[in-house]
Amino acid sequence: MQAIPPLGTLQAFEAIARRHSFAQAASDLGLTASAVSHQIAKLEKMVGTRLIDRTPAGVKLSAAGEQYLQRVSSAIAALASATRDLQGGVRHSLYVHVSPSLASLWLMPRLPDFAKAHPDVSFFLSASHVHSDFGAGLSDVDIRYGVPNWPNLVVEPLFKEQVMPLVSPVLQKRLKIKEPADVLQAPLIQSAVSVVQWSDWLASVGVEQSPERYALRFDRAQLSLDAAIQGLGVALESATMAAPHLEAGRLVPLFDTKKSIRVQGHFVVYPKRHAKRKEVATFLAWLKKQT
Repeated sequence: MQAIPPLGTLQAFEAIARRHSFAQAASDLGLTASAVSHQIAKLEKMVGTRLIDRTPAGVKLSAAGEQYLQRVSSAIAALASATRDLQGGVRHSLYVHVSPSLASLWLMPRLPDFAKAHPDVSFFLSASHVHSDFGAGLSDVDIRYGVPNWPNLVVEPLFKEQVMPLVSPVLQKRLKIKEPADVLQAPLIQSAVSVVQWSDWLASVGVEQSPERYALRFDRAQLSLDAAIQGLGVALESATMAAPHLEAGRLVPLFDTKKSIRVQGHFVVYPKRHAKRKEVATFLAWLKKQT
């Protein structure tokens, strides 16, 4: 059996970390300061290290306490969220975390189909570049972008993408690019987190030079695509992510698809045990039909 401290000790620890005072933490919890002190002593004995430092200036966390707080506060938040769901009548909840650009450009346009097919599932979507901490219990499934190096998790490829130079029709006419090497004279947009960089693409088409500078740099695909749509430069992005803009004619490829790089960049990630939940299994099956 796993050694899990009593919830009361964790609540006392979190309250002290938040209030920096035994008296104020006790007031929040409806306890006496002595009772809170007892809970902390019990927790420190169980984890085998000092978590709270009492100084003349007040109460503060030890180094170990700071690290422990990062995990404990998330776990308490997860418990509170699950409780609020039940209190609010929420059933069959599904918490999905996604990288921001994929959320807005690929997943959101498809969610109406999921909602129509599975109206009983209460879907919660969050997006950030920071991967979900499954240990904190804040998400059921994470769709991540990058090099797949996530041990002890199920990692499934979502789809393969063709990465290619994309540009607005107006800028395309003005630049008059004919050969791949010509892009070095154009204003280039860099996606700093992309698994394919301009130097990779240039090398793939036989150009040995790399860009000396970039007109603009962004940390997400959506911003790079938005800048390209506005005619601010040439973006090196996934045709899958840019599909809505390509279909609408807001962007066009500079070259044919032969001059693209196929890459596997997005992955569905989750603990194996999560797939046993009906809502997770339903979402995973639906995802496979979208690719």
